[in-house]
Amino acid sequence: MVITHSTIANVLTRSSGFLVTVCSHSLQPYRGCALGNSLCGVGCYVRHNGHLTRGQEWGSFVEVRTNAADAYRDNYPAEREWGRRARGRFGVFLSSSTEPFQPIERSARITHGVLEAMVELPPDFLIVQSHSHHVADYMELYGRLARVCEMRFHVSVETDQDIPGLPPSASPVHKRIEAARTLKSAGLRTVATVAPLLPIRDPHAFFRRLSEAADAVVIDHFIQGDGSPTGQRTLRTRLPMAMAQLDPRSVTLAYRDDIVAIARQFFPGRVGVNIDGFAGRMLA
Repeated sequence: MVITHSTIANVLTRSSGFLVTVCSHSLQPYRGCALGNSLCGVGCYVRHNGHLTRGQEWGSFVEVRTNAADAYRDNYPAEREWGRRARGRFGVFLSSSTEPFQPIERSARITHGVLEAMVELPPDFLIVQSHSHHVADYMELYGRLARVCEMRFHVSVETDQDIPGLPPSASPVHKRIEAARTLKSAGLRTVATVAPLLPIRDPHAFFRRLSEAADAVVIDHFIQGDGSPTGQRTLRTRLPMAMAQLDPRSVTLAYRDDIVAIARQFFPGRVGVNIDGFAGRMLA
């Protein structure tokens, strides 16, 4: 793992593509991700983004953006004005292209610094997206932030099992579910993101567990969900073959629809699919 440090002029990226209907901006406290060699990294769409990888193998590097909090403060007035004018609200997605609570955060605390800056200069709303149980590390800070802006947490839990032939999850499923439960119990809106949807051994038991730990659920398949129309990006990885060997139907949208139907039994009116779910638009 190659760790580097850098400064950045503007840490707030105006949203485009997938995120346009979700928020006005995304924010990446790091470039690269140490979770890239775990299960979530296999099908991660960012590995195909040459602008971010710059020729480096996904999962082999992390760039620490040491001035991210100060950059947020500097960028805040102009970007808040743009967000409200262009998108109606200044909303931040933290993060779309990295894990904000990856291992180096425990010492670098870049994400923590950004969140503290947001307490001083809050966005209109904040979405915190994480694939790590360490998302629950900053509960006191979240309480302060929730008093000054609308916020919700997206905790990724894409399956209830290991996938043969693929690396294990960097953060165990039971720990992520417990992190979601901690957030929800504190009165923070918490959404379980089953994305990308992988084969689930026992869907009924899985969504029953999630319903006790989250307020809503988002389900997203790599088809239509990886930034290409038919999942071409993911099809270039080993993920679909491993999924098909475990459950041939899991690589189809029909499987996603079946899983959505089961999820709705446990989350009536609180199931989002694809981009609508990430934007908070749930099925009735």
